[in-house]
Amino acid sequence: MTRTGLTIAIGLAGAAALLAQNPQPANPSPGPPVRDPLAPGYVKATELPDGTVPPVSANGNFIIGATHPPSPDMTAKDGVPKGTVHTFTMSSADSKLYPGIARERGTRGEQDATDPAKLVVATSHPAPYSRQVAVYVPSQYTPGTIAPLIVGADGPDPLLFTALDNLIAQKRVPALIAVSIANGSGDAQGSERGLEYDTMSGKYAEFVETEVLPLVEKQYGVKLTRNPDSRATMGCSSGAAAALSMAWYRNDLYHRVLSYSGTFVNQQWPYNPETPGGAWEYHRTLIPNSSAKPIRIWMHVSDRDLLLTLRTDGMHDWVLANENTAKVLAAKNYAYQFVFARNAGHCDRAVKMQTLPEALEWVWQGHAVDSNLTR
Repeated sequence: MTRTGLTIAIGLAGAAALLAQNPQPANPSPGPPVRDPLAPGYVKATELPDGTVPPVSANGNFIIGATHPPSPDMTAKDGVPKGTVHTFTMSSADSKLYPGIARERGTRGEQDATDPAKLVVATSHPAPYSRQVAVYVPSQYTPGTIAPLIVGADGPDPLLFTALDNLIAQKRVPALIAVSIANGSGDAQGSERGLEYDTMSGKYAEFVETEVLPLVEKQYGVKLTRNPDSRATMGCSSGAAAALSMAWYRNDLYHRVLSYSGTFVNQQWPYNPETPGGAWEYHRTLIPNSSAKPIRIWMHVSDRDLLLTLRTDGMHDWVLANENTAKVLAAKNYAYQFVFARNAGHCDRAVKMQTLPEALEWVWQGHAVDSNLTR
């Protein structure tokens, strides 16, 4: 099978999404400080031999690094069946849920003088956008059957498609259909991407369910399961926050989550008094104060992950947010695996190249590789 559509230029917005999803490893100086995974207050974790990753059978907390050799399953291999990748474009003009906003170029929000948890963004306004959607259909898919699904943020994500080729051929994950969706442009508060990914609600999951997946099924003749245990979400940074929100707020749709450098911090805009700390509330209130949900989550953070000192609300430390999230997941007996990467930066490409196959296999533990799904 050949990958169709990948030769089409994805445009500046698509290229920016790829760079945002898989940037080069951060330079240790200048930049965020190096955090020690063994520091007091962090979760107790098992430090693995350099160059290795946690076993797919293990839950809990792990430390990897300081080198990050790529997994052999991140390289296309001769003799391995290749899935087909289709691409199409969606326009804001066709969206009922996200008609489009943008923040004026070169501007940013200002911290509210009376409440540091709030950000005032005066330069956000309605604006059109278009987005690319890439659909990976494995060669093992039988037309007319119902397939498991993984939905990814900040797409298209060729690294995911390569990993799936190899893992599906080895029967380490089911024959998944992957829907890799570009964001609606921009970043952070006041942008379309920020609105979609950092909002604490099930709205983005509803957008995927009602506006994206029906097009996928109609245009490419596939059938996608409605069973939440056969559905996963994934993302990096704010895309990872969106992945968790999809499963948290629409647990009827998703049970499996894969997160790189999750933005579980106070990035939500507009302000919502029900979740005043944005995604920081996952570890502060939502997870500890709720009954455990049937969510299986793989998480990563890096020792040089983001730390925004311009915000004085105390809710913009990516490492602390992920550490605390792991802590409350453990207290609630969730099935989770948390990987702290030494010598790495935000959404570090080398870490993804090293860990993605294991992460995917871990996320899909407990799901039959060969099964006849029903809706």
